[in-house]
Amino acid sequence: MLGAAPKVWAPPGIGVTAARAPGDAHVSALTSSNGPTSPNGPPAQPDLSTAVFAASGIGVRFGGLVALDDVSLAVGTGQVHGVIGPNGAGKTTLFNVCCGFVRPDAGTVLRHGKPVRNLRPHRLAGMGIARTLQGVGLFAGLTVAENVMVGADRHRRAGFAATLFALARSDRDERALRGRAMAALSELGADGYADRLPDSLPYPVQKRVALARALAAEPDLLLLDEPASGLSNDEMTELGELIRTLTDRMSVVLVEHHMDLVMSVCDRITVLDFGKVVADGTPDEVRDDPAVIDAYLGEEATHS
Repeated sequence: MLGAAPKVWAPPGIGVTAARAPGDAHVSALTSSNGPTSPNGPPAQPDLSTAVFAASGIGVRFGGLVALDDVSLAVGTGQVHGVIGPNGAGKTTLFNVCCGFVRPDAGTVLRHGKPVRNLRPHRLAGMGIARTLQGVGLFAGLTVAENVMVGADRHRRAGFAATLFALARSDRDERALRGRAMAALSELGADGYADRLPDSLPYPVQKRVALARALAAEPDLLLLDEPASGLSNDEMTELGELIRTLTDRMSVVLVEHHMDLVMSVCDRITVLDFGKVVADGTPDEVRDDPAVIDAYLGEEATHS
């Protein structure tokens, strides 16, 4: 990986608490105030009926292990909603519930206020939802442009027969999909790699391609799973600026370890610890919450 940022949160292990020195980078991320601002003040918490996407009372058990316990979040229109917490807090499990990879034992997932029954990954694109993976998940045998075209496939109009017999409408469809793919790559400054194979590219460029594939679907909800991993400080800054520009056309759910990025781009943040929500609010509210400091830095930090 290239140029990993120095301000990466490395939380203590499960069941272990540890205080940090006042100059620690994680303390800096929690105590600095550089989040997004609005002339109308902080965004209000959307209720379940008006949220673009919501999870209500989610519970997940793996055998005797409680991974999530009565977890809820609501994502408003044009908001960036962060999900943070120590390792093992349940972030990935919650993300996988939102994507249909994990079926919750309790609770409901809602889209535009309506319960989603039998949510599965293959249904996301048709619901206007796109996601990225913790890795890049690119197809090694396809070019960069072809990988991104996969993300735009929900816009395909020609059917199987038209494609099989190479009818004219199939060719038009292919050109339109490629146009969408190139537009997404251009937005991320990766159009120059369109004809390259993913394995020939540096990891940060592969991350851009993976994000372009999600954007090519033109979703109104984008789910990002640790998009800053493996990026340098400058690349992370560019990513944060990009995420903020997306909010005029989509909402974003961001699961991320890099606290500087989360605090700078998110409108609201949900904090998990041991599978439960310990805080939910604006970056300033979360930053000052004793439960968050305890979860991140250990119990002793709240009394230092």
